[in-house]
Amino acid sequence: MIDRYSRPHLKAIWEPARKYETWLKVELLACEALAKKGLIPASAVRQIRTKARINPARIEALERVTKHDVIAFIESISEQVGPAARYLHLGLTSSDILDTSLAVLMVEAADAILEDLDRLLAVLRDRAWEHRDTLMIGRSHSIHGEPITFGVKLAIWYDETKRHRERFQAAREGIAHGKVSGAMGTFAHLSPDVEAFVCEHLGLKPAPASNQIVQRDRHAAYLTALALLASSIEKFATEIRHLQRTEVLEAEEPFAPGQKGSSSMPHKRNPVVSENLCGLARLVRANCLASMENIVLERVIIPDSTILVDFMLARFTDLMANLVVYPDRMRRNLELTGGVIYSQRLMLELVRQGAPRVPAYELVQRLAMAAWEGRASFRDLVEKDPFITRHLSPAAIGRCFDLEAYTRHVPEIFKRVFGSSGKARAKRKQGKA
Repeated sequence: MIDRYSRPHLKAIWEPARKYETWLKVELLACEALAKKGLIPASAVRQIRTKARINPARIEALERVTKHDVIAFIESISEQVGPAARYLHLGLTSSDILDTSLAVLMVEAADAILEDLDRLLAVLRDRAWEHRDTLMIGRSHSIHGEPITFGVKLAIWYDETKRHRERFQAAREGIAHGKVSGAMGTFAHLSPDVEAFVCEHLGLKPAPASNQIVQRDRHAAYLTALALLASSIEKFATEIRHLQRTEVLEAEEPFAPGQKGSSSMPHKRNPVVSENLCGLARLVRANCLASMENIVLERVIIPDSTILVDFMLARFTDLMANLVVYPDRMRRNLELTGGVIYSQRLMLELVRQGAPRVPAYELVQRLAMAAWEGRASFRDLVEKDPFITRHLSPAAIGRCFDLEAYTRHVPEIFKRVFGSSGKARAKRKQGKA
């Protein structure tokens, strides 16, 4: 199952060879900047660029001796390059390489995740419009509230996901900063224009001020944005799990031919994808907390979080694209409570017609509780109550039980969420009908 949703491109970003290649790119750009200033021979830069190759196995062998990753990397490159290698890492500190290259990789991972978000937004938009007018019961505290449409629920998810995209775009911009400012960030052995040259060629901005490292609040903001996104996916997945409950069954995950739900019970169709997404969200949140605890310094959890969220987005997008929806079951559940879901509309109409609010509320509640207990349908009780019939005509009572009153502003909600493009989409939908 995992392989179906794995994203080789994003996982490859965090492979050791890719990391070392990015380190080498930073080193070469620093050498090039020094050569342009006449501080090292241009021929040495050409020699380094020609001969330097990444050998992860050799770097790891050297690291077992040096106990220092960047030193092992420099020694490995030096073995290949020869005398010109003395110009490598000139005036730099390890974090100049580590943090600048990490920013490059985090930006690339962010761009992949932003593409994932665009795909999810497109699916949510399409499914929302598909079910704009699909009536269902709205629930709060898991209890029937008032009628909504399934499209409104998905429009809410779309709007929330859009905010996550905006937040993550901002986090991407925040992390896109490098530093080539030396051991204490004071440019003691290099000038700021070297840093500017390196960052420009890597698509980064120079960190305005740094010490040994790029400050970790940038990393924490990035991981927080991922954790918020993962938490919303968990919320959406939890709702799907609820909708798939046997007693509810208003929507469910697709069940593929040959798929099995239980080793012992052949009838089972379990929301395994949603359950998996809920579990993964907890890992991403845990990594977010670690990033905050380690604003002092950290460099471990970023690959895991980006890969997890990339996986979650791919899996949830696939789930939403193929989610099975049961409008008839939604309508049946809407009518399950015998009309008590119209209680607020009835109470408000009584108030509008002159009834005091407190007595009106208490009366409607009393009738609703009687309906809950199965004495009669709510509407039958309402139509026979003398207090209500004194204030409301039969036609006015009928209007209190009008479903369309609850969904008449759905087009406006869609206009707010999807903008003017919604009108064109609605017209196309009407044309097909």
